[in-house]
Amino acid sequence: MSNIQEEQIYSERTEKETDKKCPNCGATVVFDPATGGMHCEYCGYTCELPKADTENEICEMDFEAAMHTESFNWGEQKKEVQCKQCGAVTVYDALETAAVCPFCGSTSVMPAANENTIAPGAVCPFAISKEQAGDRFTKWLKGKLFAPRKAKRSARPESFTGVYLPYWTYDAQTTSNFTARAGYDRIVKDKDGNRKTVTDWRHVSGIYQEFFDDVTVMASKRQTDSGVSACEPFDFSKLVPYSPQVVAGFIAERYSIGLKEGWESAQKTIQSRLHSDISSYVCRHWNANRADSVRFSTLYSNITYKYLLVPTWISSFKYKDKVYQFAVNGQTGKVGGKAPVSVWRVLIAIALGIALIALLAYLA
Repeated sequence: MSNIQEEQIYSERTEKETDKKCPNCGATVVFDPATGGMHCEYCGYTCELPKADTENEICEMDFEAAMHTESFNWGEQKKEVQCKQCGAVTVYDALETAAVCPFCGSTSVMPAANENTIAPGAVCPFAISKEQAGDRFTKWLKGKLFAPRKAKRSARPESFTGVYLPYWTYDAQTTSNFTARAGYDRIVKDKDGNRKTVTDWRHVSGIYQEFFDDVTVMASKRQTDSGVSACEPFDFSKLVPYSPQVVAGFIAERYSIGLKEGWESAQKTIQSRLHSDISSYVCRHWNANRADSVRFSTLYSNITYKYLLVPTWISSFKYKDKVYQFAVNGQTGKVGGKAPVSVWRVLIAIALGIALIALLAYLA
């Protein structure tokens, strides 16, 4: 069977499963975070999802092989809609329409051109309901003392939209050739008899190897200000194989950061961690008190990746013609985002602080 035939069958199955009808009332059943099964929001019908079989286990994909393999479309039978205001691309069922962009609140949307993309291999299912996300957001916003009252009133927690966001994870074996200085501290006395610490330095070099597992990269260029990074991390131990049923009833954003670009970002994370880990290795291996001047070059091997969808509740509201975006982790309920700040509230707080200091000084 050709790749095209396989993908056609996959797309037809995706459309069939995500548009499954309730046997009682005929409405579309969707995934329910509370039970982990399917649920009809109109008549209350529920059913369990079948357990994943061994053929659908979550697998690490070979990175080098992917470089020479044509990408394929994981939702050709779905409608892609692009926001004219912020450019975000979201994926909907073929018969579903988008009234409001979940990323910036704009109603200016248009169909996006189709293009082949890699299919997701696994999903972190929602565990936090829309109502719970709204409650977490309301409590979070109330805790922002300098947020204007008008902004708090205009924020609508019920407007949260469930969105599966794209993430890459990378595994890699690293072998680094390094040089560094190992520092040994000793106590000496100066000419006045005062004790001080002096460090003696020794040049060292060697080979350092480390395996990195699940280095994560958010694969969306549109989420830099949405608060998603602030509500990380996601628990990848809860991953399930990608299933059309799991994403039913939610929006799934297509990745805008490709596999190669994501790997470049992952390497920066790895390089930062290697610098710290090699410094620690120098101290352990040479019994040093400190290490500096760490220089290294790294060879990567056995690189694998996973393409995942992670659950987020996203909302936005306008305050003084500026859009503020918020996100709630769909697994943990952690809230991320930036709340507006009232200049008057800040000035009042400063004035009260000055008055309190003056009062305490007077009483003293």
